[in-house]
Amino acid sequence: MPQRQEASKLYLCPMHSDVRQTTPGKCPKCGMELLPEGTRFGMLRHMIKSPLMIIVMAAVMVAIMAAIMMMR
Repeated sequence: MPQRQEASKLYLCPMHSDVRQTTPGKCPKCGMELLPEGTRFGMLRHMIKSPLMIIVMAAVMVAIMAAIMMMR
């Protein structure tokens, strides 16, 4: 199995798509940690693949909004 060379890996800022570096570090614009290319939306892609996860997320958001409305 071929392995990716670390030197060719790009690191991106989650907030600024124009910030790209070949080494890990912090974004010069906002100071956030740079993420390896391909991981920026990894969790979102994982959650969208499962319809059950979308239903659970929607139910949790509704419950949180209802709780907030009751507290007012």
